[in-house]
Amino acid sequence: MFYYLIALFVILLDQITKWLIVSNMYLGESIAVIDNIFYITSHRNRGAAWGILQGQMWLFYVITVIVIVAIMYYLYKAVKGKWMLGVSLALMLGGAVGNFIDRVIRKEVVDFIHTYVFGYNFPVFNIADSALVIGVIMLMIQMLLEERESKEKSYGENGTHHS
Repeated sequence: MFYYLIALFVILLDQITKWLIVSNMYLGESIAVIDNIFYITSHRNRGAAWGILQGQMWLFYVITVIVIVAIMYYLYKAVKGKWMLGVSLALMLGGAVGNFIDRVIRKEVVDFIHTYVFGYNFPVFNIADSALVIGVIMLMIQMLLEERESKEKSYGENGTHHS
């Protein structure tokens, strides 16, 4: 249940911030928060990350439903005693649902976080995207830790453990 509350928080934060952008900024408007580094820019995306697959909404609907079902399955089956796995899946669930709501209701995703990383004009993104990326990074860390733990156990069992 705790993990679903995290997902719900991400969804609410994502949708509230998008509503604020749509309600208070015109498309293309940009507000400097930190010059040459961070801007709030009203942007729309009808594709996936970095604007790929523009206009393929049916594909996003199918993929997103599959992803949401898979994440919920793993939240139910695999999380017990693994808080990092639970939080990573919750962040990914919230991010997937947040952008899915946009695709269903607006037929496009509202993006607004605009950064320049070391002079690179990074594609504009949103809270849902951020949650997805953080969730995936946490999932990779969890998988690496489990792999390391598995190797340590197998070394210990056959007596060939090296320090």
